Amino acid sequence: MSDKSKLVGMPLDRVDGRLKVSGGAKYAAEFSVPNMAYGVIFQTTVPTGSVDSIDSTKAKALHGVIDVITADHQVITQNPGLTDVFAKNVRFSGQHLAVVVAENFEVAEEAAGLVEVKYTSQPPQVDMNAVLDKAAVPANSGRQPVMKRGDVAAVANPAQRVDQIYRTPPEHHNPMEPHASVASWTADGKLVVYDATQGVTGCAQNLARHFKIPNTDVRVIDPFVGGGFGCKGMPWPHTVVAALAAKAVGRPVKLALTRRQMFTSNGHRPETYQHLTLASDASGRLQSIQADMVNETSRAETFLEPTGNDAAMTYSCANVDVSMKLVRLDIGSPTFMRAPGEASGSFSIESAMDELAYELKMDPVQLRVLNYADTDETKNLPYSSKSLKECYRAGADRFGWSRRNPQPGSMRDGRFHVGYGMATATYPANYRPAHARAEIDGTGRVLIQCGTQDLGTGSYTILTQLAADNLGVDPWLVRVEIADTSLPEAPGSGGSTSAASAGSAVAAAAQSLRGKILALASTQPQSPHNGVPQEQLDTGRGQVFAKSDPSKSVAYAELVARAGGMLDATEAGAGRDNKHAFQSFGAQFCEVQVDPDFGTVRVTRWVGAFAIGRALNMKTLESQLRGGIVFGIGMGLMEETFMDDTFGRYVNTNLAEYHVPVNRDIPAVEVIVVPEEDPYVNPIGVKGAGEIGITGAAAAVANAVYHATGKRVRDLPITLDKVMA
Repeated sequence: MSDKSKLVGMPLDRVDGRLKVSGGAKYAAEFSVPNMAYGVIFQTTVPTGSVDSIDSTKAKALHGVIDVITADHQVITQNPGLTDVFAKNVRFSGQHLAVVVAENFEVAEEAAGLVEVKYTSQPPQVDMNAVLDKAAVPANSGRQPVMKRGDVAAVANPAQRVDQIYRTPPEHHNPMEPHASVASWTADGKLVVYDATQGVTGCAQNLARHFKIPNTDVRVIDPFVGGGFGCKGMPWPHTVVAALAAKAVGRPVKLALTRRQMFTSNGHRPETYQHLTLASDASGRLQSIQADMVNETSRAETFLEPTGNDAAMTYSCANVDVSMKLVRLDIGSPTFMRAPGEASGSFSIESAMDELAYELKMDPVQLRVLNYADTDETKNLPYSSKSLKECYRAGADRFGWSRRNPQPGSMRDGRFHVGYGMATATYPANYRPAHARAEIDGTGRVLIQCGTQDLGTGSYTILTQLAADNLGVDPWLVRVEIADTSLPEAPGSGGSTSAASAGSAVAAAAQSLRGKILALASTQPQSPHNGVPQEQLDTGRGQVFAKSDPSKSVAYAELVARAGGMLDATEAGAGRDNKHAFQSFGAQFCEVQVDPDFGTVRVTRWVGAFAIGRALNMKTLESQLRGGIVFGIGMGLMEETFMDDTFGRYVNTNLAEYHVPVNRDIPAVEVIVVPEEDPYVNPIGVKGAGEIGITGAAAAVANAVYHATGKRVRDLPITLDKVMA
């Protein structure tokens, strides 16, 4: 195609941008259906024990209340798949206990406050550090909890050793859009749900499982997501509650979680304990890495945070012993949060590498290059592509790393201590099967359909670009429909998979449709190319033309109109081999200023260099990388959820007390995209950008703080009391 890839990679403005800034983009809670009622979830107020009785008399007496649904409601007792939705035995504070359904939200909220519950409660165990001796390697976690190669014990007398404990706290996602569901049942027993989710397919499957109905009888729709960061990646009970409430009252029900409920109803990043031991020879070559990792989880479910992955694979080392264990507590289940495992785990390995560099009196970048891993030594496979050295070089040059005085506390800007820190960033280049449909009508307009999601990452835009380029049409002729289970199936948007997975499927469907158009041009009697072999034809700007004479052309619209007015193709993205390891890499460079009197830390400069395959849209790509870095700065300096150990209850459950970065906290963040071609990673050669930006970021901040002050903080977040201790 003569104009192939003219759009892919270009900084095309978001095609959904106008809808969003004008208020035309509808999120889950903004959908309304006729005769809709409103639900408010009532939660447990004790951390552990049992529910002795629930008295909803006062709540039901309130004018406008339709029903109060508890575990004893007949809709639940008659549907075995729903028996676990509401608590009888309390496992954590904030567990769902009942739902009040009323004519409007205000009445439902007031009625929820009138429900009276009697409990038999017990003291909770919510302090992970108090029971670290009970940490155990989990069975059936779905992850590899132990990774070993060589013999760590054989390295008895290394020239240098770093043996330290690093900790990260519980964190909560706090997207701008809280979870919400609007559920309705049709007369023939089918369920339609508008849900704030990162995966419409998984949400539908979960609902079908609970209500014991076919997957095809559930339709989930979510055209716009107001952020997720992982908390909308898994199905959560509130969506089932909305659907059962609608079934119980015989009316559609809208249910939206409050900000406070978002802290107990849809997971969190778990607290971690990370004991790392690095040993090297006198030159700095790593001889052994031992990582003993622990994270909290609930008593009911097993969630293993893969914090040891980075320690096992980032650097070349013959002797590695990584274990990942769990401590079970009286808390709600943790879940994925942006770069799960890698965000937390990169803090320990990248801090430890910085500590080793200072012990060796070696430049931190030099130490990392010295221990560069050319292959993935955990899998014994070559990388499909790896441009990390280029990231180190580009980032260091742009940042001005050579100006760094290696002595901690030696650099000043007026009265402020200045520090430089850096870290490696890495995240898997994930890819999963997806399907897409491409259609063109007799006017030349194109419709792309794919059951993926757009969390605000730019999926609408990059899919438009891929379709336009691979089909050979202008982008304003392309309309993209996504996030609906009635569309071709695609995976959930998590693990930085959407661009690669949905993008490959859309490209394949567009290429297939282009082939059908070329066939029409070559066979239609009225076509100027009738009888011309397809290989002698090309396409562009919605036209088919002869390669030998581009002025001789025919419009797609004309060909399709003669063929019946519509042409379509549905395809899946091709698979990839098992002969390579697939990974993204980058380098983070951070400058901080530390107030010597108050211990306050301010990030003043940032450069991040990343190699992530082919760029689909440079504007949205840089936005994702920059957003990840901002997330990482928050992780390093601010984010922490506090627990009341007596009541087993999170206490800073609002955005006034749960601190996240605001504009004043973030400097100009410069992002460098290092060119990289990868013919193996997936059919379109891209690696996801949503999560790699946060990896290594917290460590880069901590390393910069050490360089500025000589104070090593190993317990996130880095607050002024820790700097001054």
